[in-house]
Amino acid sequence: MSTSVYPPISPDRLVREEEASLARELEWLLASLQESLASLRSGLEECIALIAPQEPGSTLVLSSPRSDSVKGFVTRVGTRVVRGDMQVKLFGLAPTKGLPSYKLTLANSDPSCFLVLDQLVNVRNLINQSLDVVDVSTWTGDAKDANFISGQLRLLFDNIQEARQALKGADTRADWLVNPVDERLFDPPLPSTLSFHLSISEAALLLEMRTLESTSTPDASISGFGFRERFAVAIGASRRPDHDEAHETFLYRGHEVRVKEKVRVESQDPSLMAVMAKLAALEHNVALSRKALDIVMGKDD
Repeated sequence: MSTSVYPPISPDRLVREEEASLARELEWLLASLQESLASLRSGLEECIALIAPQEPGSTLVLSSPRSDSVKGFVTRVGTRVVRGDMQVKLFGLAPTKGLPSYKLTLANSDPSCFLVLDQLVNVRNLINQSLDVVDVSTWTGDAKDANFISGQLRLLFDNIQEARQALKGADTRADWLVNPVDERLFDPPLPSTLSFHLSISEAALLLEMRTLESTSTPDASISGFGFRERFAVAIGASRRPDHDEAHETFLYRGHEVRVKEKVRVESQDPSLMAVMAKLAALEHNVALSRKALDIVMGKDD
């Protein structure tokens, strides 16, 4: 199928008219993208507001399904977890005196020590960087330069996509070893036989707890087991581990240990779910803007 012009014009003039038409279309698109950038700014500011530190924060229930391994709650304010109270029943963890389970309390009594969710810090930084990109594209840079706007949209897309991926979560299996939680966050301090790790997965708060035992000669400083448990291990009557790390050894706080029992608990965070949904929508809108600009600039494959 071909396009004809009536009355006929010379080929040179046809080329000039096509170039002029493309220039007008590009000018119109660049102007409309400024409106899109303003809308993107509003969406990004809504995301920042949802993860900003606001009292009383988000209180999330942490309860292991179909068992009493973990029962309790934590409170998130911004990128920090500021309060928490849990009852823990794990093999190898002695109960608190006078209670049927171990009482784990997140106290934050030391003002220099906080439980910070690094993924949320990363999300906040990426959203702030995206806002900077929008401001530069709107006020500082040349809004009529198609190549400049194209580069800014690419940077904006990468930042938003990375922020969404951070909320989605990645492979964090080794994080509990690389970044162990500070024992001073708890009252009483976290015992050496217990690993506590919080992260973000699919916009939910993910808690992983492990009871540990030394791979070397039993030592009360790392094994921490009572007489009955040590006796059960000696005669081979201890419970068989049934988790995915049962046959591995790990270097934890300078000790080689095995994971005796492991529990994984998730709690959906409505604010983080809203942020993730907004970021997905913003990412889609930026992708459409990039596609439209590439087509008009002749970059589309």
